[in-house]
Amino acid sequence: MAARVIHTAQALVDVVVEVPTLPRRGGNVMAPPPNEYAGGAVNILLAAARQGAECVHAGATGTGPHGDLVRAALSAEGVTLSSPVVPDLDTGICVVMLEPSAERTFVTTQAAERHISVESLATSAPVAGDLVCVSGYSLTGRTRDPLLQWLAGLPDGVEVVLDPGAIFAELDDEVRVQMLACTTVWTGNAEESEALTGESDIAVAVQRCLEHLPEGAVAIVRDGPEGCAVRADGSTTVLAGYPQKPVDTNGAGDTHTGVLVACRAAGMPWVESARRANAAGAIKVTRRGPATAPTADEIDAFLADRA
Repeated sequence: MAARVIHTAQALVDVVVEVPTLPRRGGNVMAPPPNEYAGGAVNILLAAARQGAECVHAGATGTGPHGDLVRAALSAEGVTLSSPVVPDLDTGICVVMLEPSAERTFVTTQAAERHISVESLATSAPVAGDLVCVSGYSLTGRTRDPLLQWLAGLPDGVEVVLDPGAIFAELDDEVRVQMLACTTVWTGNAEESEALTGESDIAVAVQRCLEHLPEGAVAIVRDGPEGCAVRADGSTTVLAGYPQKPVDTNGAGDTHTGVLVACRAAGMPWVESARRANAAGAIKVTRRGPATAPTADEIDAFLADRA
């Protein structure tokens, strides 16, 4: 049976407001009507599904219009939702303020997507070879303890893929150590990886990441349009990026992660998986909306044009 991509993190609704600039504290700016998109873990799952991967969302969704939007977006791409719907509470939102530079600023609420348990996560039933994705943002609040307990009991051979997020550096040392001990794949951006290793050079940081992970682990350090570094099988490879003129960077890192794990689930080597993930991120930033990852055919065409 082919390996699956299972995501444990929060599926939210992104309420995107395009602003000319961020308001000063206590100030105000005018903006056009907002757009709503299914986001959060949805971005990674859809990116993976568009590569042909079998995908499962093990996180929680709520009862209400936001939960409906998330479930519809996932179902439309063939993603299975394993956990039962949380009654009497809707899915939360992330307010995204998008500037003309394509930079974005977030305010995230917490609602039904935080109502997980060991039992609800177990509905995804991972087996050896599956890739279980974890967000550092799940290691806070009420999701932290059930997630860590469940991860500690996973079967041998399940890959645990940590996308740490900026918040990982702010967590208690005990939580960070516990999470890293069960992480077999680190995929973080340059800043997140520097916070872990103290190294700003991604080629050095990707090697130093392994000092915090179990033997045999893999590390990927992303640097946006500059590309990424991969440390796997005892060697380091730095892959060039594909700089584009961005219109929306929201979800670019998620797209990279989703394509990376989908390619790996299909049996590709880590370096080739990361090369395709670089291309996917480059395509995504030219599109508005967080869950606008390309298909496998679109990545093929993009890379063929640059061969």
